[in-house]
Amino acid sequence: MKIAQVAPLWERVPPPSYGGIELVASRLTDELVRRGHKVTLFASGDSQTLARLEAVYPRALRLDQNVQEYAAYEMLELSQVYERADQFDIIHSHIGISALPLASLTTKTATVHTLHGNFTKDNRNVFSYHQKQSYVSISNAQRELNLNYVATVYNGIETKDYPFVIQPQSPPYLAFLGRFSPEKGPLRAIAIAKQSGWRLKMAGKVDLVDSKFFEQEIAPHIDGQQIEYLGEITHAEKTELLGNAAITLFPISWQEPFGLVMIESMATGTPVIAMNQGSVPEVIAHGISGFVCQSYEEMAAMIPLALSLNRQTCRKYVENKFSVSQMVDGYESVYRQIIKDRIESNGRIYAAKIQF
Repeated sequence: MKIAQVAPLWERVPPPSYGGIELVASRLTDELVRRGHKVTLFASGDSQTLARLEAVYPRALRLDQNVQEYAAYEMLELSQVYERADQFDIIHSHIGISALPLASLTTKTATVHTLHGNFTKDNRNVFSYHQKQSYVSISNAQRELNLNYVATVYNGIETKDYPFVIQPQSPPYLAFLGRFSPEKGPLRAIAIAKQSGWRLKMAGKVDLVDSKFFEQEIAPHIDGQQIEYLGEITHAEKTELLGNAAITLFPISWQEPFGLVMIESMATGTPVIAMNQGSVPEVIAHGISGFVCQSYEEMAAMIPLALSLNRQTCRKYVENKFSVSQMVDGYESVYRQIIKDRIESNGRIYAAKIQF
């Protein structure tokens, strides 16, 4: 198949540190190439890929202070994609609502949209308007709107990129990895650590919109002893943080569509204790690779039980359910079904015109 992968321009593909969408797009693209497909990746110019790279800007936009209007470059990217639509069998968009209008006007080549984020009060109107387009959800919990869902395809990772750690570091600690925004629960992670008396190591980026929250709510608790902040870390530092932890906390307060950090942690052998929000019960095997909790108090209470979970079982669970191979199998099936449906639909339209 000739496939166009359309990635966000905000981060490099794959990302050097934070960037779940870009990591998934990278692993999907490269594995498709290995399977013999002709893939073109539309992404930032500093991206690293086995596919043919097409870029409208030389580097990730987040790294360039001269970029003032992200949407302008995204429009350029989509213009390039859909000007060349007839060169592809299918277009796979990872960028949300921006691709919907152009996709609806392109009759020959179908577009499939992976929903990497949540529906908001504003964007749900756009999705509903384009409800007949083809969508892939990354968890069943994500399916809030009445859209044309072709499949649910879980995100996958290369477990070889996450060294297995048979024994957590001593003295033990809890880990938190994610954006420092209220809905990700960093303040709750701190509360759980203080309630239980555990050390907590935290890492992740602080977006400008969350800087006030970080300075006022998080920073006062960081003492470098019980509560340690590592900043925004690289992939190698991430695997070290997660792998050496006794437990990873995932105390979200929003409908998380997937939560890549959960499978990243379990891949290293570290179980996850999480709040029962969004995709969490689909990602964690309760009592096997972690615990799905109904309250933050329950999360703290589950720490002793989580310590008894088998770390090798956590690793095997990810290998068996969230591998790149399984993810790409799912997307190949989606592509074939959409292309088949498009050919049949175009045939019916052509036949109707002849009869008319």
